[in-house]
Amino acid sequence: MNKTQNIILAASIVAAADLAARRLVGFDGDVCAAGAKAFGVADVDTAAGNVAPANVLGIMLVEAGGAIAAGAQVEAGAEGKAVVLDAGASNGFALDAALADGDLIRIVRGI
Repeated sequence: MNKTQNIILAASIVAAADLAARRLVGFDGDVCAAGAKAFGVADVDTAAGNVAPANVLGIMLVEAGGAIAAGAQVEAGAEGKAVVLDAGASNGFALDAALADGDLIRIVRGI
């Protein structure tokens, strides 16, 4: 199945570090720290110092950091990948299941 996005709000942020597409970005423009609230999801690979487009609200593609069930809340994991919510801040709900690290899934933010 092809996965599509439905972005309601996208914003720009200056990349404080190299950002990988489809990974969570912190409010400081760096890769989102594990368990932290994310500003959004980087839409494209962006080198440090450049302006990165970030998807903030809606249905967006994100790279999973491990297995995630559809419907599970997600938080930021290592390297800005989405993982199952444990003790961190919620960054949305998984619309698709991820079977392993590196799977691309849709999450919904803002509900």
